[in-house]
Amino acid sequence: MTSSRLHTRFLSNEWRKWSQTAAISMSNALAYKLNFLLLTIGPVLVFFLIQYNLWSSLYELQGVEEIRGYSQKDMIAYQGWVLIVTLLTQTYNSRNLAEDIRLGRISAYLIYPFEFWQYHLAAFFGQQIIQTVIATLSLVSLITIGVIATPDITPLLVGLLTAILAGLLWYHLQYAIGLLAFWLEETWTLRVIISIMASFLSGAVIPLELFPPWARDLALLSPFPYLTFIPVKSFLGTTPALPLPAPCILLLWIGVTWLIGRIVWRRGIHLYSAAGM
Repeated sequence: MTSSRLHTRFLSNEWRKWSQTAAISMSNALAYKLNFLLLTIGPVLVFFLIQYNLWSSLYELQGVEEIRGYSQKDMIAYQGWVLIVTLLTQTYNSRNLAEDIRLGRISAYLIYPFEFWQYHLAAFFGQQIIQTVIATLSLVSLITIGVIATPDITPLLVGLLTAILAGLLWYHLQYAIGLLAFWLEETWTLRVIISIMASFLSGAVIPLELFPPWARDLALLSPFPYLTFIPVKSFLGTTPALPLPAPCILLLWIGVTWLIGRIVWRRGIHLYSAAGM
């Protein structure tokens, strides 16, 4: 058999493994139809119950038309994009990964013809397909009711690319935290801490322009603004000046978190004894 045929067969087998794993992940997520329905209509409802009413009331109580350059309409539009970006990026949770390690369930994965990190990344891609559908429906709803203006094609494509990379960054960050279950009995405390830090420092709660300049500059040295603030600004076409294009910085952070995950995995697997089996 020629080398080209062997290479083709290898790629075909790899594609089947990745696609089937993603399909199983999607099937598991869609197993409960009511849950999927709530995930579809819930984000927009929560947006209006919390963010829309909160910021509308804040502007009315303060009696101001602008806050650091944000009018009431601009702020609500910003928060609408935060909702879309959050749906596209910050959905992966390493809770199941930590439980698999702590309870010894990863032993089954170790005999698969598919590396452990590949399995979880493929499952993540399956979940992202569903989240993209939910985010698209939410975006259409927000545009229809006038919360978000219809974006131009260039900011939309740049924002989408940035959001996809931000989702990968969040995945690798959570994956590395989940692998700490090799040493910790439970990782939920770390997940909560990271989620709180991400919510505040990423600009998901308030735009970074409302931070003091020193705090904004310090936050931009971390990966957190690239999870929400930078993708939102990319969709709006108002990305702030950065030392490198946002996708390049995201790729650097993805590389760093991926490397950390690989180091933690290699050290942790040597300690693994399947004690929970």
